[in-house]
Amino acid sequence: MVRNTIDRRTLLITGSAVLASGLTMPWVKRAYANEKVLYVNTWGGSWETAARRNLFDPFTAETGIEIRTVSPVSFAKLAAQVRTGTYEFDVTTLGVVELGRANNADLVAKSDGNVTEADLFPGALVSNGVASHSFGNAMVYRSDAYPNGGPKNWKEFWDADAFPGERSLQRYAGRVLGMALMADGVDPKDLFPYDIDRAFASLDKIKDRVSVWWTQGPQATQIIRDNQVPAIGMWPAYAQTAINDGAPVVIEWNQALVDTAYWVVAKDTPRAEAGWQFIKFAVQAERVARFAFESGTGPTNPKGFDFLTAEEAKLAVTSPAYKDKVVFFDVAKITPQIDDIQKRFDEWIGQ
Repeated sequence: MVRNTIDRRTLLITGSAVLASGLTMPWVKRAYANEKVLYVNTWGGSWETAARRNLFDPFTAETGIEIRTVSPVSFAKLAAQVRTGTYEFDVTTLGVVELGRANNADLVAKSDGNVTEADLFPGALVSNGVASHSFGNAMVYRSDAYPNGGPKNWKEFWDADAFPGERSLQRYAGRVLGMALMADGVDPKDLFPYDIDRAFASLDKIKDRVSVWWTQGPQATQIIRDNQVPAIGMWPAYAQTAINDGAPVVIEWNQALVDTAYWVVAKDTPRAEAGWQFIKFAVQAERVARFAFESGTGPTNPKGFDFLTAEEAKLAVTSPAYKDKVVFFDVAKITPQIDDIQKRFDEWIGQ
């Protein structure tokens, strides 16, 4: 992906010329509250294609507000623009951990006075974010490596004697610590807040077996599809890609950690009103259901399943069929720990 390499000095020199030419570069244009445009931070690729078809274009057709996109999703950019007052985007999605970090740093607009649960659905409003879609962090294994069945829980995933071979996990502290605790016998209902010392003691037991700490979904797909490891913790949607490619891959839904993406409005953006208007539109049952399915996630609005077939619902981690198997992150309980978790994980993985 090509990165913007314009430095601050260049921006200062060329900014006025760009504005005078009428070019709409969001990182230098001045923001006005009455503009009929909204800048949305996206993941790009198939995610943005699904959002464009099911969320962005229908919203523009209904309201006349044009959606312009900026990708990829970046917590650092959210923090920078709130600090500087120069807004590259107005609305973005944040996972549970990032939502906690954003609230700790006062980076997102308050939901009070802008949206209520009555506008949404039960449980939608959390820490100034509106739940949109969820994605799992599941055990995935190759059936040719384990013809009698692979690991069914994180304790078995950690057991390289019973299930031989290397492992791969995401380089993401908030999720990996939860897996480590369940591997050490913590009941999912008691998972949050994390027992951090216990989690790292458990991670110590598997560290030498982790040959790859992956950072991007397509990377995880390649790892399991190309048989680099027989077992991996990864997002089911990307495991499904490997299955579609013909790889002998199995998704184990039991004890999948479910992370939820929340729409938020950047603090102090002058287009906040349009941002909240879009968010309320984007989580409507039919809209979010089709978007979630096409982007490989699951709708958090329970009525969304009225707009999915039974076969489509099987691919969604939020499906009622998995409700007694999966484990949802508890935003309120994990938020106070987030900064300590990340700092310690970065130190641990570098040792």
